[in-house]
Amino acid sequence: MASTVTEGLRHVREDLADFYRDLHSHPELSLQETRTAALLARRLRDGGFDEVVEKVGVTGVVGVLRNGDGPVVMLRADFDALPVEEKTGLPYASTVRAVDGDGHEVPVMHACGHDMHAVCLTGAAALLARCREQWSGTLLVVFQPAEELAVGARGMVDDGLFERFPKPDIVLGQHVGPLPAGFIGHGNGPVMAAADSVNITLHGRGGHGSRPEASIDPVLMAANVVTRLQGIVAREVPPAETAVVTVGRLKAGTKENIIPESAELGVNIRAFTPAVRDLVRSAVERIVTGESRTSGAPKPPDFTWFASAPALVSEPEATKTTVAAFSEHFGARRLLPMPQVNASEDVGVFGEALGVPTVFWFWGGLEAESTIAAFTEGRVDELPSNHSAAFAPVVEPTLSTGVEALVVAALTWLGKV
Repeated sequence: MASTVTEGLRHVREDLADFYRDLHSHPELSLQETRTAALLARRLRDGGFDEVVEKVGVTGVVGVLRNGDGPVVMLRADFDALPVEEKTGLPYASTVRAVDGDGHEVPVMHACGHDMHAVCLTGAAALLARCREQWSGTLLVVFQPAEELAVGARGMVDDGLFERFPKPDIVLGQHVGPLPAGFIGHGNGPVMAAADSVNITLHGRGGHGSRPEASIDPVLMAANVVTRLQGIVAREVPPAETAVVTVGRLKAGTKENIIPESAELGVNIRAFTPAVRDLVRSAVERIVTGESRTSGAPKPPDFTWFASAPALVSEPEATKTTVAAFSEHFGARRLLPMPQVNASEDVGVFGEALGVPTVFWFWGGLEAESTIAAFTEGRVDELPSNHSAAFAPVVEPTLSTGVEALVVAALTWLGKV
C-alpha cells in the first residue's frame, strides 16, 4: 500500500525541491514565520484538505483530511529558522536578516533543517490526499512554529489544538540530521533529552575597581557559580544517568575599573528522566543561592526559567511497529539504530498532553558516501551538524526519503481499506 502511494512522488519531486529551495532562501525566526505559514496553508488547501486553519499558536498551521472511519493520525513538522549566518555557499543560501525578539538585527538561516521538515510534510500530505482509496481515518497535519524556542508545541496546545481539531490516536514526527542521506535513524524510549533554560541575575554592590573592599563583587560570584555548577553532573547525578549543565551566557559590567551592581548568567540543562531533571534544576538554584548568600549579596538572586521541553519518548511498542514498516519499505540496510541524543525537541508536548504514543525518528541529510566514510574512520565531528552555519541537507535523496518515511508511518496507523 505504501509503495502505491509513494509512486506518485515522481510527479511532484521537482516541485517539492523548488519549494524547499524557496523556503531555504527565505527563512523566518520563531513566531515570525508568516510567509512560510501562508505558503504551507496554501499547499494544504490546493491538496484538497477539508479544513485548513492558520495562526494556531501564533503562526502554526493545521490541516484536517477526513476519509471515513478509522484512527486519527497526526503528522507534525516544525518550520522556524535560527539566528545564524549561512556559510554553505549554496546558490540558494539565505542572505536574510531580521529583528529578533530582543530587538537585535540578526542573520537568519535554516540551520536545523526545519525547511526540509516542512516540505517533506507537504509532500506526504499531498500524496496521501491523492490516494484516499488506499486508507481510511483522519489525517491531522500540524505545522508547528517556534520549536527553537521550545514554546511552539505548548502554544498550539494552549490555543486549543486538541479542542478545535480531531484528537489524534498517535503523533508521528521526524528530524533530519548529520546521517547519510537515504538512511533512517531510530531508537525507542527516551530518544531526546528534556531541556530547561534559566536566566539568573546575581546582585552585588557596585563601586570603584580600586576599592573592592567597599563593594560586593557579582563578577566573582558569577565566576564561582560557573565553576561550581559543573560539579552537579560530576558529583550529584548518578553515573548511570545522563545530564548536561551548560553556562552559555555570562554578562557583567561596562568597564574594567568598575565593579558592577549585578551579573547575569544564562544556563541550559538537559536530562532524560523527570527525577534527574528535577535534581539538576534544584541543584542549580541551591548553588546559585548559596554562593549569593556566602558572598553577602544585598538580596537573593533572581531566576527566570523558560524554554522547557519534556524528554522526547518514542513509545517502544508503537516505535517497533513503525520501524518494522520502514524496514519493509526501505530495506533493513537503510535503517540505523541511534543512541540517545542530548539535544531536545518539543514535539513530545503533543502526545504528553493527550496521553497518546509518540513515534519519532531521524533521517539523513548529508551526502551518503563521504558521511559513511567519516563514520567508519571516526571523523564524525568533522561533519556539519544541526545549528551549524555549514549545515544544509542535500536535496536528494533527503527529500524523497523524508516524504516516504512520513507516508509509510502514517499508513502504518491509518485504517486499511
